[in-house]
Amino acid sequence: MGAAKASIIPVSDVELEEKFRDMCKANACGVYGKCWMCPPDIGDIHELMDEIRAYDHVLVFQTIGELEDSFDIEGMYEAGSLHNNLSQNIKKIFADADGIKDPLHLGAGGCRVCEKCSKITGEPCRFPDKAMSSLEAYGINVSKLAAAAGMKYINGVNTVTYFGAVFFKI
Repeated sequence: MGAAKASIIPVSDVELEEKFRDMCKANACGVYGKCWMCPPDIGDIHELMDEIRAYDHVLVFQTIGELEDSFDIEGMYEAGSLHNNLSQNIKKIFADADGIKDPLHLGAGGCRVCEKCSKITGEPCRFPDKAMSSLEAYGINVSKLAAAAGMKYINGVNTVTYFGAVFFKI
């Protein structure tokens, strides 16, 4: 479907660390407190980690974008957009799948469905069926998740790698 690699692993292989929420609090991305699907609005980190542990399996997928150079911001955005489109397509497949119970979809970075989140204007989420939180907001160590799934976290010079995951029960 467009992923460079995909793998299903047991949830017990997923390392959860509270410290990844600290990265969100540092607000390096600029959306802390400005997006319904990001901290602090997404919920308590311990409750989110418990939610993850309630699942049996996780589909981990990655996309790798080619960049002109390490300063190719437009290339990074384009690769991110392609990754987000893939994430939404996978979300639809899991929604229609028989025997899959309450899948949880987590993506790369924050929710990117809307250009500006309705949280900024105090309105409810415009697309709750498409909204997606990040792996890090749930305390997932993405570099260790990549290794557990048999994937590289970094895929070479002039590339950008994005990860997504679907947690599910059968």
